[in-house]
Amino acid sequence: MLAIQIGPVALPSTPLLLLLSLWGASWLAGRLARRLPADAEVRKAAAESASQALLNAGFVGLLVARLAHLGLNAPAYLATPWSALDVRDGGWQAGAGVAAGLAWLLWRGWRSPDLRRTLAGSAAAGLLVWQVGSVALGLQQQRPLPDLPLQALADGRSLTLTEAARGRPLVINLWASWCGPCRAEMPVLAAAAQRDSGVGFLFVNQGESAATVSAYMKSQQLQLPEVLLDAGSQLGPALGSTGLPSTFFYDAQGRLVDAHLGVLNAAALQSRLRLLRP
Repeated sequence: MLAIQIGPVALPSTPLLLLLSLWGASWLAGRLARRLPADAEVRKAAAESASQALLNAGFVGLLVARLAHLGLNAPAYLATPWSALDVRDGGWQAGAGVAAGLAWLLWRGWRSPDLRRTLAGSAAAGLLVWQVGSVALGLQQQRPLPDLPLQALADGRSLTLTEAARGRPLVINLWASWCGPCRAEMPVLAAAAQRDSGVGFLFVNQGESAATVSAYMKSQQLQLPEVLLDAGSQLGPALGSTGLPSTFFYDAQGRLVDAHLGVLNAAALQSRLRLLRP
């Protein structure tokens, strides 16, 4: 599941899972510290210190995870330096972040021996929630391409995603002309589609007519190679996302490599396209 729908708003599930894991670990650390064999004032101070240590570890982990991602994809981000500050692009190296967060907690435990067991237990619980949730989300997303009939804008013929893929690595972008974030990222995706001939880019419009889509593309002077129409807006829920824009990255074997809800900048797109190339 790429997004969780709350009323009219679709929120990305991975950041929500991270916040839940971190908040839960911080809350548990405070509760465990209140059970230390000490007077009330000391227990209260220990609870605040332990809870804050978990939050600080999360901040350190996120910072290092972002910096590691920027380092691994430096050429793409150097071309557009300001995009390094756009954390909405979902560029993180989870392994580096977890290692940095745990290193921070080890340092805090070394300085506060009475809190070592509290910090260790809380961190383990938070990591368990994160791991189980990540596996559950991954299993939901690792489904074959839906066998839904779509309509090609160019000639009106009906085809499925598997037929449109033709054995290529695939980028599937779900969009609509009324969606502001979709319009913002469309030139970036269009340029990549023209430049990277080894990857198939499928622009699957959600719920609009052929006339509306054609008029929008003409007004924006967009040259999109493969535009498909999903008149019933069924593909998003089938892929696990109810928000727009949503972009999915599949390798040549039809396996989901990555997915993103929200605007993709040029650097973030290039970092994901690297994953699709042998």
